[in-house]
Amino acid sequence: MDPFIGFIGGGNMASSLIAGLIRQGTPGASLGVAEPDAEKRQQLATIPGLFATPDNALIAQRADVLVLAVKPQMLKAVCLALREPLAGRNPLVISIAAGIGTDALARWLDPSLPIVRAMPNTPALMGHGATGLFVNAGVSEAQRQQAERLFNGVGIVRWLADEAQLDLVTALSGSGPAYFFLFMEALTEGAQELGLDPGLARDLTLQTALGAAHMARDSGLGLDALRVRVTSPGGTTEQGLRVLEREGLRRIAREALAAAQARAVTLAQELGEAS
Repeated sequence: MDPFIGFIGGGNMASSLIAGLIRQGTPGASLGVAEPDAEKRQQLATIPGLFATPDNALIAQRADVLVLAVKPQMLKAVCLALREPLAGRNPLVISIAAGIGTDALARWLDPSLPIVRAMPNTPALMGHGATGLFVNAGVSEAQRQQAERLFNGVGIVRWLADEAQLDLVTALSGSGPAYFFLFMEALTEGAQELGLDPGLARDLTLQTALGAAHMARDSGLGLDALRVRVTSPGGTTEQGLRVLEREGLRRIAREALAAAQARAVTLAQELGEAS
């Protein structure tokens, strides 16, 4: 019998994870969502067999796997309210709330619960996500596999041995899509200023970014080797790269990651560790 997977919160990420599970063959009858918004609840209820309710406790009482998919600012209150319906039960708890550590979750819920902390990113909404996972000591191998299957449905999964690394994962893959969007925006605007039609500039930028990502993932070559391969001595690419190197692109990337990581640490202290 399939485990019952319950979601607290039915927003975009939860909906994407549910869609991924359905694609992998999980029956709707093994899924449940607690969502206060009636319109979102009705949309989720169109999945055959899925149980949708406004009541968090009903989901918590049934779940073998409980996914906490609420905003970080709401998570403490949600967890404290779940203590009673979870009493005497031992579901796997998976949190996708950024910045809140497993120690805080254990304090708010029950220190004996197996807890997985996940850091997915927004491309998961399109099935191309990257998720970092960390488990506390109470998680079994079977439960690790359950968590991995949940996020495999929306992209790639990578396990972390040190929870502190989730702050860097947040800075890299969590915030990273925005860095790429900014660079693509800058390329598009630059091409327009130099004379390309806006639509053409956008189309070429997006397809170039997509093609480069596919090559980086599928060619079997390192990023440095790929860069060298498309950089002819004395050619146009070399001239463009010289400007990027001269202006400190690598330094800027490091500083952006460090700033985002530092903010993730601060948020963890504000939202969880100091509570």
